Amino acid sequence: MINDEIKLNGQLDIVITGSDGTVKETRSEKNLVVTAGLGYIASRMKDASATAMSHMAVGSGTTAAAAGQTDLVSILGSREALDSTTVSGAVVTYVCGFEAGDGTGAITEAGIFNASSGGTMLCRTVFSAVNKAADDTMTITWTITLSAS
Repeated sequence: MINDEIKLNGQLDIVITGSDGTVKETRSEKNLVVTAGLGYIASRMKDASATAMSHMAVGSGTTAAAAGQTDLVSILGSREALDSTTVSGAVVTYVCGFEAGDGTGAITEAGIFNASSGGTMLCRTVFSAVNKAADDTMTITWTITLSAS
């Protein structure tokens, strides 16, 4: 039997750390790869003309994640450049740190993008609030796994 279906699973792990270095909260959330993200993946299979994913953003929007979305509903601050991107087999891992003062507030959404503004959103997730104070730091590790279904 030939298996020709590809499945994408995404998960982000959020860690909020206080100014004293104490971990205040950890959270794992699932995500949605949006339609534009699927088109992006297909275009990268052809060539590398589409710019690589390079930024992550967080926001306060609570609108449910939907396939047709192209940006976050309400970004807190600005998109942050990714700290690292690694590929191991069929797993891509993006890591982004939000320093004190960046992405501050009640965070309820996150997304990955290939530009500091505009560009293509790969995926988006919405979750119950994670509270990041002005002097907290936050690290998001976002893992996308491709598998045959």
